[in-house]
Amino acid sequence: MTGKNYVDGFNVFNVGRMCLDMNSMIPATPLGVIELIKRAGIETFGKNAVVVGRSKNVSMPIAMLMHADGRNETNAMDATVTICHRFTPPKELAKYCSMADIIITATGVPGLITKEMVKPGACVIDVGITRITDPNTGKTKLVGDVDYDEVRQVAGYITPVPGGVGPMTVAMLMHNTFTAAKNLAAASTKS
Repeated sequence: MTGKNYVDGFNVFNVGRMCLDMNSMIPATPLGVIELIKRAGIETFGKNAVVVGRSKNVSMPIAMLMHADGRNETNAMDATVTICHRFTPPKELAKYCSMADIIITATGVPGLITKEMVKPGACVIDVGITRITDPNTGKTKLVGDVDYDEVRQVAGYITPVPGGVGPMTVAMLMHNTFTAAKNLAAASTKS
C-alpha cells in the first residue's frame, strides 16, 4: 500500500481508496463485520444484503464492501446491496429486510428490526448500540437495533449486543495497527 497508514480508516485517503476498491485501511467496525461474515462462512456472492444505516464511518463502508467486486484489492463481498435507514418508511424497511439474505443494521434505534422483517435463515448483524433503562428494574442496559430474543428464533446467524460486533471492532483496530506497523517497518528498510 502506498501513502500514509491511518489505522482508524476514517480519512479521505483511506475512504477514497476503499471506494475505488483499492487496498486500504478499512475502518475497524466495517472490517469487523466483514470478518464475522467471512469467518462464519456466510455466502455473499450474488446474495441480497440490506444495510440499515447511513453513517459515513460505519454503514457507508459496510455497503461499499458488501457490494464491491471480490476480485479487486479490497476482497469485497459481491452482494446486491440495498441501503435503508431509520427514516425509511416502516413498510418499505420491512419489505427490503424480508428479502435479504444478510441484514446489517447500525442506526441506534432499539428494536427497529423485528422477527416479522427477517427471512428465515438470514444472517443478522447488529452494529447498533443504545443504552436504555429497563422499565422493570430501573437499571440501564445496552441493546441493539434488533429485537434479539425474537429475531434469533428465525435468523440463521445473529450477533448479540453487547458482545458481538464491539469486540470485533477492537480486534480489527489492533489488526490495522499491526498492519500499519509492518508497513512502516518495511518502508524504513527500503530507505
